[in-house]
Amino acid sequence: MLTIALEKLDFLPANRVTDDTSILTLKNLVFEPLLRWQPGGRVAPALFSRWSHSKDGRRWTFTIRPGATFHDGVACTSDHIIAFIDGILNSVDMFGMKWSYSRYLAHATTSAPTSDTLTVDNPEPLADILDIFSEFFICRQNAAGQAVLGTGPYRVVEFAAGEFARIEPLAEDLRPITAHCVPGAEERYARLKSGQIDAALNLERMHGRVDFDPRFQWGKAVNTLSVMYYLNCSTGLFASPETRLAANHAVDKKRLITEIVHDLGAEASTAVSPFHLGMSEPIAPIAYDPDTARRLLDKAGGPGTITLRTPLYMPERSPQISQFVAAALQEIGLTVTIETEPDRPEYARQIGRKSMGDMAIFDSSPQSTFRVLDDKISARNKAVWWQGFDDPDTEHLIQAANSAVTDDAREAAYAAALRRLNANPPWLYLFHPTDIFAARPGIAGLGIDHKGILTVQ
Repeated sequence: MLTIALEKLDFLPANRVTDDTSILTLKNLVFEPLLRWQPGGRVAPALFSRWSHSKDGRRWTFTIRPGATFHDGVACTSDHIIAFIDGILNSVDMFGMKWSYSRYLAHATTSAPTSDTLTVDNPEPLADILDIFSEFFICRQNAAGQAVLGTGPYRVVEFAAGEFARIEPLAEDLRPITAHCVPGAEERYARLKSGQIDAALNLERMHGRVDFDPRFQWGKAVNTLSVMYYLNCSTGLFASPETRLAANHAVDKKRLITEIVHDLGAEASTAVSPFHLGMSEPIAPIAYDPDTARRLLDKAGGPGTITLRTPLYMPERSPQISQFVAAALQEIGLTVTIETEPDRPEYARQIGRKSMGDMAIFDSSPQSTFRVLDDKISARNKAVWWQGFDDPDTEHLIQAANSAVTDDAREAAYAAALRRLNANPPWLYLFHPTDIFAARPGIAGLGIDHKGILTVQ
């Protein structure tokens, strides 16, 4: 038996998608994604064992792996998958906002030629369906109405939301797992130290520095999540490309990572992480250079007064980060007022309504480069998280990437768009956090991926 402690513990309704690492850890064991995301932004087989597409990328056909069966013995069919997708497309996210997936697939037709094949037809090339499907973990409800029936390597034996889950493996070479919900990082670590649990996830969220006690085994990975500030590109100071670039030169990201997140992070250089599609060739972060920042600010018309908005969490340590960033911007001559919103869901809704002041801290979580650019950057879409950025060169590159079909063509096209976003940033890029777990020595098969998921073999 393996006993683990997670910050959150739940099996969400089937029509909910999440990026929470604790919940994804359990989902990854009990359910299967349609396709499995890989570092570099490409995908591998999962519930879909193979796929093919028309030459123009408008028709995609996926085949369910042979023998895929839900944990109650029901065979997984393409009708199950279509019903699951329809549920997501017609639902809302945790903030009560419509999922972007309905927009991605607004003109697509999904059909089931056979019980084990699914076809997606779209008027335009849709290679980004691979990214989208990597975020869909297929499940069904049990008799009690809990969405716990999956096709993954573990089945749920017992579960109480927000308390614990007991799951057992279908294969003899895997260990049974009991997961406990322990919200506080310090408490998770304390339970590990006292021998109550075997492993604890998300220890980077402790208030102080992690001591990396050599009595335990440690694992860490830089997350794909981006901690950043939306800049108001529609009105005010940051409507100017020069001032947006100035803000990026003004903040010493290395020092921020050291002082605020205790060296648990990597500098961001563009709108996505080093593990996204389009980042096989590294892009250097925008250098800390306050003198250049001041020159750019003068070129754009001189200093001004700005409002910086922040929640209390999501991202972690948002108030401390905002104090650091405000001080850096004041060093180059800006006058900064910090406005704090204590209601995090309302904060997200405000940003979605473009009520963001001049800049607002946020976390960009999709592992899909397509999703980040489509939801947050593209002026063609003007989607919910778009904040007024309108650069014809960037838009041309995004549309070229959206039309690319083969893996290599997509990589090259997205790389060009991401390089452009480094040269003409719509955001203040900060960092990608590092996720950490610790475990008792001698426990083999534990790891952590760049999505922050604890992996068990």
